[in-house]
Order: sequence, then structure tokens, then C-alpha cells
Amino acid sequence: MSWGAETVHKYTREEIAEILKKLDEGSYGNVLRAKGIVAAADGSWMEFDHVPEESEIRVGSPDYTGRLCVIGAQLKEEALGQLFHI
Repeated sequence: MSWGAETVHKYTREEIAEILKKLDEGSYGNVLRAKGIVAAADGSWMEFDHVPEESEIRVGSPDYTGRLCVIGAQLKEEALGQLFHI
């Protein structure tokens, strides 16, 4: 199962790091992978990749809107939307 969304929300690096950490808690389903590109609060763009216990956040190329994708089992879509401020 996968969950995806587009967003215009602007994130800080710390906010994305905290979101990715929360994905490992189990409250959002059994998350196997998450990835995305989002606008940063400072006007730049960030890309992120996450697998359980391991995350990478890096500077990304500008895009027209942020995109998020979470892959796993028994995903709680509404809770994921709230976590990512959708």
C-alpha cells in the first residue's frame, strides 16, 4: 500500500527530521519507505529518503510543488496527512 500527496507547505530541515523519526513509532502503520521533495522555509528545496531507522535529507532541485510518498502496510492515511500538514 502507498500514500501520496502534493503540498505547498514549507518545512524546516528539523521539522522533516522529526516527521521521519515519528514514522518509525508505528502510529502511522508499518512504514517501509518514505520519500519526497518539499519546499523549505528558507526558499530552497529539500529531498528526503527514509527507511526504518535511517533517513537522508539533502538539498533538492526546485519543483512546482512538494510531493510526498509513503510506502508500507496498514498505513493510516488521515494521520499521515496530519503529520505532513496536508
